[in-house]
Amino acid sequence: MRLALTLTLTAFSLLSSAALAQTPTAPAVPAAAATPAAPAFTQAALPYAFGALEPIVDEATMRIHFERHHGAQVAGLNAAIVATPAYAGKSLEALLATASTAPAAIRNNAGGHWNHSFYWKIMAPLGTGGAPSPELAAAINRDFGSLDAFKTQFRATSMGRFGSGWSWLIIKPDGKLAVGSTPNQDNPLMDVGDFRGKPILGNDVWEHAYYLKYQNKRADYVDAWWSVINWNHVSKLYAEAVKQ
Repeated sequence: MRLALTLTLTAFSLLSSAALAQTPTAPAVPAAAATPAAPAFTQAALPYAFGALEPIVDEATMRIHFERHHGAQVAGLNAAIVATPAYAGKSLEALLATASTAPAAIRNNAGGHWNHSFYWKIMAPLGTGGAPSPELAAAINRDFGSLDAFKTQFRATSMGRFGSGWSWLIIKPDGKLAVGSTPNQDNPLMDVGDFRGKPILGNDVWEHAYYLKYQNKRADYVDAWWSVINWNHVSKLYAEAVKQ
């Protein structure tokens, strides 16, 4: 009796194991792919067409300048942030404010991104940029003597920049206007020099900004550039700055 019961239980166990072995298993669900993190900084579209500043700034220069030079700086800044996580989450302005202690890749690319984003906005097609507002014109007359005297000083500063850099009109902490220049992709918002303040006008005097059309004649480029200044935007920047 006991032998028969034992044989019966053993047979049942074997049948159950065989049944379980034949039961199909659910396919494994692959793990969801990680979503790539969005880039910390992006390049805004130009506020006009590439050829809109002709004949002062030619279309080929604008396209190369915007897509290759500025675009490379945005990509370079994002790569530098990934490589240096301590700088992740900081605004562009915060990066500029501590540029003196930042790695070169962050200082140079953050400066280039800010400078170019600013530069595109302070230009406009011929005949659309307006004139300095009465308030800005009064400040220029107060601090330079006249608009022509300001342009003369700005031109001299642009020509005096050896190699690559930028020329600026800024509002200093004391509220007065000043003209100056910075090397490479530095700007007056950085903690890297004595020339500091709020930029309201800036010109790129790197050769890539003008060489296709003007070759080595930087002076011709600077003189022609006044024709495409967006004084409406510059006046707005001035009004916002003096309120702060």
